[in-house]
Amino acid sequence: MVGRGTERGGRGRRGSVARRPERVRTRPTAPDKEKPRAVRQVRQAAQQKLRKRGGVLGLATTRRAAVVATVVCALALSVAVPLRNYLSQRSEVEVVEQKQAELRRQYDELVKRKERLADPEQVRAQARERLKYVMPGETPYLVELPPGAAGTEDEHATTQPVPQQSWYENLWDSVTGAGR
Repeated sequence: MVGRGTERGGRGRRGSVARRPERVRTRPTAPDKEKPRAVRQVRQAAQQKLRKRGGVLGLATTRRAAVVATVVCALALSVAVPLRNYLSQRSEVEVVEQKQAELRRQYDELVKRKERLADPEQVRAQARERLKYVMPGETPYLVELPPGAAGTEDEHATTQPVPQQSWYENLWDSVTGAGR
């Protein structure tokens, strides 16, 4: 039992601390001295094997770093697609909410217009103004001014000059930069 006590922190070791009850393991005692030496040799071989493999998980430090980097990249890639979808859907939701607010405003305006048109006087006023209707017994007067009269502009008149050349000549001039 001499070899066994020195191995486990027993009497043979300097500064030994008393064993704690939760760490005590019950083993059958071996009558010969060879068994503790064999156990010690097995432990030493296991420790050497662990050192050869590179420590924790059997990997060297650089290999562990590479494994961790691979895991982090895999996690980042697995999170990137759902995050991109979330952000694009959030922007789509904002656009839809803006469109919904615009439609709500239009709906409110149409409801107000419907309420106004429920009044018969409003209907008569719109018929006179937009459709040029007159009540029976009234004499309608319509004043038309000639085009280009002072103070009036024709709403449908075009402001672009009429081209003097054919369309292909205008196209060629725009390509070559002539006529500027």
